[in-house]
Amino acid sequence: MTEPIISVSGLRGIVGQSLTPEVAIRYAAAFSVLIPAGPLVITRDSRPSGAMLAEAIHAGLHAAGRTTIDAGIAATPTTGILVRQLGAAGGIQISASHNPPPYNGLKLFSAEGRVIPSSAGAKVLRQYRAGTAAWASHDRLGTRQAAQDTLSAHLDAVLATVDVDRIRSRRFRVLLDSNHGAGSLLGQRLLDALGCEVTLVGGEPDGRFEHPAEPTAENLASVLAAVPAAGADVGFCQDPDADRLAVIDASGRYLGEEYTLALCVAHVLGSRRGPIVANCSTSRMAEDIARQHGAPFVRSAVGEANVVDAMLASGAVFGGEGNGGPIDPRVGLVRDSFVGMAQLLDAMAARGAPIGRLADELPRYAIVKTKIAVSPERVPAALDALEAHFRDARPDRLDGLRLDWSDRWLLVRASNTEPIVRAVAEAATADEAQRLCEEAARVLGP
Repeated sequence: MTEPIISVSGLRGIVGQSLTPEVAIRYAAAFSVLIPAGPLVITRDSRPSGAMLAEAIHAGLHAAGRTTIDAGIAATPTTGILVRQLGAAGGIQISASHNPPPYNGLKLFSAEGRVIPSSAGAKVLRQYRAGTAAWASHDRLGTRQAAQDTLSAHLDAVLATVDVDRIRSRRFRVLLDSNHGAGSLLGQRLLDALGCEVTLVGGEPDGRFEHPAEPTAENLASVLAAVPAAGADVGFCQDPDADRLAVIDASGRYLGEEYTLALCVAHVLGSRRGPIVANCSTSRMAEDIARQHGAPFVRSAVGEANVVDAMLASGAVFGGEGNGGPIDPRVGLVRDSFVGMAQLLDAMAARGAPIGRLADELPRYAIVKTKIAVSPERVPAALDALEAHFRDARPDRLDGLRLDWSDRWLLVRASNTEPIVRAVAEAATADEAQRLCEEAARVLGP
């Protein structure tokens, strides 16, 4: 892997190979050319390589004449809050999200405190590949400032969205697994403010992950047993930059990331009306719940920036992605595990019901995700072949090809980094979803 993986709003790569100090400096400098005058907030998750990359980025931006605000280790949604709070021109979060320890990355934020949309990301990429930078003279170099309080604004914004006294009265016992990522810093403070008795696992933000970083059922096997052992009412599991949340009920059952957004949507629509947005690979639970409440549902292309674009266009009251990333516009326009924790505790308190029962009340589906070998030049014809084969489905080309039936759906999208397409299917049972993916693979086979 010699080139970083560049997405809509940032890049990631293997430190020392595809992600070097030079790459980080060039990418940050390209971003700085395209944003208004003003300081940039620099944050990082807990990965040890983040400190080195932060130093390089600060130096590169100073060489470009930009002032930087050093906010140290912070969750990705906190970065968005800080950009707005400090009136910055933008921000850079150094994080590889759920990728393994050899990886790190850069995520770019606009002055609105959101990850930059695709149009802005394309401009940064062109500037980066052009290899030109506007370096400042000796008397116009930038300087570094230190952020004094990186948590309070985010904490206050989340608390303002829930009934704090109602939650505090329940004295919930919560196990929080931050897995040595950035989430414990605000996670502990938030749960304390909500009157919870907290068992903190992996609370030291040193990047020494105790289990693989992505909060899937397989990776959280050791945490599942820890929840009932601690006598916890609920287990919350964050990824390293704390923009995703997986949920475990009191019995140690993995509810997973798809349920995070669905449970939040069900709770929010119980008291507020307005559009709901989710991307086209997210479980249809959120869509069913919106329909039950008479709320408009909008489907976006995959990617946080695309979800946010659709939320702004529709005036959504809530949105997110099925990877455990809820977005509450009252707090910020970033996926936010802290929003998820607060909303789910508020739902438990309001209903007087355990999280497991609330999950069991939702529409139930099974999602299967597979990969199919398809070379990039064959993708357009492959999607046409799938649409022709599944003539009884409703096709949608918003992002790849999504095929919808009344009781199931299939999404096939090309990978940006491998000669494959990713097939995601959802149906009433895992067997039915698996069969749908297998039928797609047969259609696309050699």
